[in-house]
Amino acid sequence: MSPRYQLVPAAYVVLRREPNEILLQLRQNTGFRDGFWATAAAGHVEKGESVLEAAVREAREELGVEIAPADLRPVTAMHRTEATGDPIDERVDFFFTCHRWAGTPRLVESAKAADLAWFPLDALPDPVVPHERAVFEALRGDGPAAITTHGF
Repeated sequence: MSPRYQLVPAAYVVLRREPNEILLQLRQNTGFRDGFWATAAAGHVEKGESVLEAAVREAREELGVEIAPADLRPVTAMHRTEATGDPIDERVDFFFTCHRWAGTPRLVESAKAADLAWFPLDALPDPVVPHERAVFEALRGDGPAAITTHGF
């Protein structure tokens, strides 16, 4: 019998402010898409935590803000692959938006991010991590489907 297929879960928190802006970080020293703009707060779900707990934790660790789980709005669950065959590249990403938080977002993990900035959804920087760009572009309209895929 072959081993079971495995997915790595991750939580993405897209902070939004008016007029239709999102907060992005410029990745550095992570080994994945360094030099690309990405969701300001995102990361793996740790063993024993829910995806909501992971989203709240990532916002605290990466941006220094506190978010109530009730303020997270589900956007899409994305089943994604990098098509390498390596289990670490088989993902399910849970995207949330958030309009309310406590504290001022700031760059907490400066070793992993070179910059942090607000961008209008209709004027995103370049480059943006491709699977995240797909979600951001869908947010310009009615948003993405509840379940999306990338890389297949």
